[in-house]
Amino acid sequence: MDQSPGKQRRPNIVFVLLDDMGWSDLPCYGNTFHETPHIDHLAKQGMRFSDAYAACPVCSPTRASIMSGQYPARVGVTDFIPGHWRPYEKLRVPTNRTQYLPLEIVTVAEALQAAGYTTGHVGKWHLGGADHEPQTQGFDFVRLGGQNRTDKQVTAFTDSAIEFIETHRDRPFFLYLAHHTVHIPLEAPADLVEKYENKPKPATGVNNPVYAAMIEHLDSNIGRILTRLDELDLADKTVVIFFSDNGGLRQMYTGEGPIVTTNAPLRGEKGTLYEGGIRVPLIVRWPGVVRRGSLCSIPVTSVDFYPTLLEIAGAARPAGQVLDGHSLIPLLRQKALRDDRALYWHYPHYHHSTPAGAIRQGDWKLIEFFETGVTQLYNLRDDPGEQTDLSAVSPRKALELQIKLAQWRQSVGAAMPQANPDFDPARRHEWGTHPDRQ
Repeated sequence: MDQSPGKQRRPNIVFVLLDDMGWSDLPCYGNTFHETPHIDHLAKQGMRFSDAYAACPVCSPTRASIMSGQYPARVGVTDFIPGHWRPYEKLRVPTNRTQYLPLEIVTVAEALQAAGYTTGHVGKWHLGGADHEPQTQGFDFVRLGGQNRTDKQVTAFTDSAIEFIETHRDRPFFLYLAHHTVHIPLEAPADLVEKYENKPKPATGVNNPVYAAMIEHLDSNIGRILTRLDELDLADKTVVIFFSDNGGLRQMYTGEGPIVTTNAPLRGEKGTLYEGGIRVPLIVRWPGVVRRGSLCSIPVTSVDFYPTLLEIAGAARPAGQVLDGHSLIPLLRQKALRDDRALYWHYPHYHHSTPAGAIRQGDWKLIEFFETGVTQLYNLRDDPGEQTDLSAVSPRKALELQIKLAQWRQSVGAAMPQANPDFDPARRHEWGTHPDRQ
């Protein structure tokens, strides 16, 4: 379906996905050490979400949720590809149903492609190799790598993104720019590292100079893209979305290496279902639609992007494919004042925590740990740092949410961990080779 003569052009879409950027990494979310003038300006030009969530605390499942519009448990990809493995732990965790995004899923790129959009993927994919790369999933233009590998390829990916925008500026386009930054190992230009080594440090926080330099370098390159949109007279015709695939990673999961960041005041980190592992930055700029400098505190999740992008593009929903999310357009237009739906997480794997599931509805959040059956209940309005477990104080609310979570798991066919016949308490924390790597 191409653009009809005389009709107003449908908006371009630039979706920028960060890797492991935490909720409190940006000055517009309260960070006092990092410098991100371009991202901060983007937030002033659009809407910043305070309660936006990745559908999983690790990368591949969240990316699958964006591409499919489905919760990772429904897709069958619940851990990063291929996943972690502890052979002697108490529970034998499920493996991903497929170690790629299934081809039978109609991706958001395929849906936009069918609506007349030119589609481009630049950067990290992590949803399968060989016959399951982006070009098999609805992308016309694909750049998975670049020549410059000294800065997480931020510069090279930006060059490719600008090339795509310039080449396809005369018709509606969808650009999915997925950076490797700020994932460890840390890499940043030496001059920026020196700047942050010499910069006075706040009294609290990790304040790692290389991590800060990575973030400013990323910001500068996002600024390059925003500037080029201005120069090509495309800024007012383009929706820009800025998001992260999971919460910040404080330290390597093995406990080795430096602590690089903190998600404070949120609890936990990547690989956990505490807020620090799943609550992430989200900024949306849509000139003429989204009020400048607006803030949305209604909980949203990465499964919401698919129906949102379809509505922006005027594209049809894929026949026979369940979409778990809600369009964010009413929130972007500030037409919705509340949303009482429940949001769900299923992470039955060992990482920085033990296998667990979670549900948030309104201000209430419950986490259920599968090893023990223990639940924790938090009121996020009063306690966003999840310091006070209210499960004993509000047992009815805890039970209500636990039942909803179990019903949801059944409805999406969520794979659950089982008792491990090889359980060895003395060796339980050893990391082994994942069965799908053997």
